[in-house]
Amino acid sequence: MWSLYEAAQLRVHGEDILEEAHEFTYNRLKSITNQLSPFLANQINQSLRQPLHKTILRMRTRSYMSFYKEDRSYDKVDLLSFAKLDFNMLQKWYQNEIGCNTKWWKESDFATKVPYARDRAVEIFIWAYAMTSESKYSTARRMTAKACTIISLIDDTYDVYGTIQELELFTEAMQRWDISCIASLPYCYKVVFNALLEYLVEMESLTESGKSSFVLQHVKQAFSRLAQGYFIEAKWCHEGHIPTYDEYMVNAAITGAYPTILAVFISWVKEFTTKELLDWVSDVPAILEATCIIARILNDLGTHKV
Repeated sequence: MWSLYEAAQLRVHGEDILEEAHEFTYNRLKSITNQLSPFLANQINQSLRQPLHKTILRMRTRSYMSFYKEDRSYDKVDLLSFAKLDFNMLQKWYQNEIGCNTKWWKESDFATKVPYARDRAVEIFIWAYAMTSESKYSTARRMTAKACTIISLIDDTYDVYGTIQELELFTEAMQRWDISCIASLPYCYKVVFNALLEYLVEMESLTESGKSSFVLQHVKQAFSRLAQGYFIEAKWCHEGHIPTYDEYMVNAAITGAYPTILAVFISWVKEFTTKELLDWVSDVPAILEATCIIARILNDLGTHKV
């Protein structure tokens, strides 16, 4: 029954049998957990809160190691020891990656220069970590997290700081990639814009020469679209305009930032960095648009009170 419940998580619209299976297994499992052994009940309760297919597998690994010790088939000699060793080795990788990004944040002195911005370097690392946890993608993970932190700086600038006149100039600078557009604006705008420019220079220097031109083109385009989307939201707020759901979602698919994050991530995963794939992401195909909408709705549900 537990396996059927997990399998039902992969249902799509119109699969009525799996929809019924999900409802039945959820209610049935919830009603019998107090009759099961603590070993089994704890795992099922965790699955009811967060099914396997809706979790970050590497995080689930840690909890499963605790459950496994209570299993009667527990192999006391090798399996758990190897699992712990593997987990701890990778954890060191992650700690080093987070350390590099927090050092960059502190050395950049964003807390002083961009005082309205949230310090989210550690929190944001989870986004990149969720995309891939393998050690071979350490650079991609670290640099994607760094880009996400810059996106957060830009987002906060649009949401909580800039006037509509200032944001119009800032958006123009992001479209033209010309810092002179914001020469008259407060210093914090230049700090945020320069952080992005320095990131792109770093990306260009670490990208294969044959790929750097189209990689930068796509990443710049993604950031330009994101800035334009943020500006549309700022205008709505300034004008007191409440968009319809459909109007909101067209723009929200962009401002959720997932197309930008994905373009950045692909640019750092060298074996996937092709013009064809980046073109595909740039066109925001249906599967990517659906992912963006899901991410946007979940984000809004989690932050609407704030």
